[in-house]
Amino acid sequence: MTVEINNESGVEIDEERIVELATHVLGEMEINPLAELSIIVVDEETMAALHEKWMGEPGPTDVLAFPMDELRPGGGARGDGEGPADPALLGDVVLCPQVAARQAAEAGHSTRDELELLCTHGILHLLGYDHAEPEEHKEMFGLQARLLESWREVSSPR
Repeated sequence: MTVEINNESGVEIDEERIVELATHVLGEMEINPLAELSIIVVDEETMAALHEKWMGEPGPTDVLAFPMDELRPGGGARGDGEGPADPALLGDVVLCPQVAARQAAEAGHSTRDELELLCTHGILHLLGYDHAEPEEHKEMFGLQARLLESWREVSSPR
């Protein structure tokens, strides 16, 4: 699994931990180990521009996902049940730590925890999950919670 992170936000974050989380999530979702993911961390101004350009919404948001190749859970590592599927470029997850910090304060947890939640959320979007309908919301957020719980069981607290 190749996970690259590029922090353009001006905010110090634990980049190594975010990469480890992303690798964990992709592994749990049985994505081909040769797949590639890019995580970009941007400031509020950049996020606001992306949010308006791609979503038609004003102001910064917390996370955006830009999928490249369609890759579904369980189909990536052993797509046909016989062997590994072709590797793929999953896409980009864009995070905004300033928005994450505000949301973390409102939710009563750390910015690190919020960034981990947002990263997981963005990856699930890249894998085709959505939360527009109540049933989709239940499935995606349930899976997100399970992935974060399994991550916290295996990760060191740093």
